Amino acid sequence: MKYRHEWKHKISRCDMLVLRQRLSTVMKRDSHAINGKYLIRSLYFDTASDKALREKVDGVNVREKFRIRCYNNDPSFINLEKKSKVNGLCLKNKTRLSAKQTQAIANGNYSWMINSGVSLVQELYSKIKSQGLRPKTIVEYTREPFVFSPGNTRVTLDYNIQTGINCTDFLNPDCVTVPAGEPFIILEVKWDEYLPDIIRDAVRVPNCRVGAFSKYAVCRIYG
Repeated sequence: MKYRHEWKHKISRCDMLVLRQRLSTVMKRDSHAINGKYLIRSLYFDTASDKALREKVDGVNVREKFRIRCYNNDPSFINLEKKSKVNGLCLKNKTRLSAKQTQAIANGNYSWMINSGVSLVQELYSKIKSQGLRPKTIVEYTREPFVFSPGNTRVTLDYNIQTGINCTDFLNPDCVTVPAGEPFIILEVKWDEYLPDIIRDAVRVPNCRVGAFSKYAVCRIYG
């Protein structure tokens, strides 16, 4: 595992249409996408005092957050992820969870985690016990991913961002999500050692600057 660079830009729908066409000429679509896109649903964890949220808003240089994530509502492929950030660089550790394990966590049944034999699951358990981490809210959105081998470069267009408000029943299809405020689109650019010039040029948007943006923070507007 290595730390990666990450840029985030808030863009307009017109920008997205231009970028979609431009990126398609120089990058490949992610092989896991269906018709060029997939649905991401994540369950984020936080403390009673909203430690992860406050550290993001305050711009703390060293921070982490835990989430459970699935794609296209497929319960056969679920990941537990820990995303760490140090001085602007990102690192993501992940491990697979079964639907049964995921439902147990959503239900507040954590006792099995300590004996799981999986270090990331055990780390989450230790922080559930020591910090009071708990499932906080569901974040859901559509992603269009593009990949480019040099630099292990990945560019995504994220939109239709929805919040589960206070619902944490991650696998329940009846857990309703609603738009997280005004519609917006996020361009994300991620790479390892270097960002190829062809991609740097392709993602350039006039009058658009790199900014700090968190879908989790936006989805907490309702509580």
